[in-house]
Amino acid sequence: MSRQLEICAASLPSALAAQAGGAHRIELCQNLEQGGITPSYGLIRQVLRRLHIPVFVLIRPRPGGFVYSADELAIMRADIELCRDLGAAGVVLGVLDATGRVDAAACRALIEPAGSLQVTFHRAFDACRDQAEALEEIISLGCQRVLTSGGQATAEAGQHQLAALVQQAAGRISIMPGAGVSAATIQALAAHTGAHEFHTSAKRRVPATPADGLFAAERFETDVALVAELAALLK
Repeated sequence: MSRQLEICAASLPSALAAQAGGAHRIELCQNLEQGGITPSYGLIRQVLRRLHIPVFVLIRPRPGGFVYSADELAIMRADIELCRDLGAAGVVLGVLDATGRVDAAACRALIEPAGSLQVTFHRAFDACRDQAEALEEIISLGCQRVLTSGGQATAEAGQHQLAALVQQAAGRISIMPGAGVSAATIQALAAHTGAHEFHTSAKRRVPATPADGLFAAERFETDVALVAELAALLK
């Protein structure tokens, strides 16, 4: 099975850089500094118009935990319907209950409007109290992949758990390591875990512009050279 690279992109320039560098797919979001939230309608539409690789859209209405109110779930459902209508290839979601288990009912209510879109269960998985149990629940929901660091701060730190999850999945779902995946770690992660898909932002720091005065702020953008290096290492 060929290995694939997914780039987390939080802007149109980042999405274009990911594509130019050889990424196989992007996860589109905004506010990456806080773990990402659902991107704007305008960004989704422009990225879909400009990219020819698959675009998966993060469905997360706010930073923080993954227990959502009825109002938040309604917003998420509407965002999924929008992504489907705009022509996204997939959505990235995850809902937990107050006990730290996958909220299967809430997830089904979000997956239903996704229709034929692929579904990735995101790093809410890393907040689950029992990952083995959670993985079986996610498989039963019909998701295509799980983005996870193995419950640790980085995928490298969680590589033993990632390997166990790949074995448990046994080809029924893709386990996609993410968090701290870089040129220095990606080949060892592939060898140690047996995973075939990897997730990273491949970002570089863009310094603040002094001319912006009170509103000056640094940001991060995906770097085409970093993407190309990662893609080459996976071949």
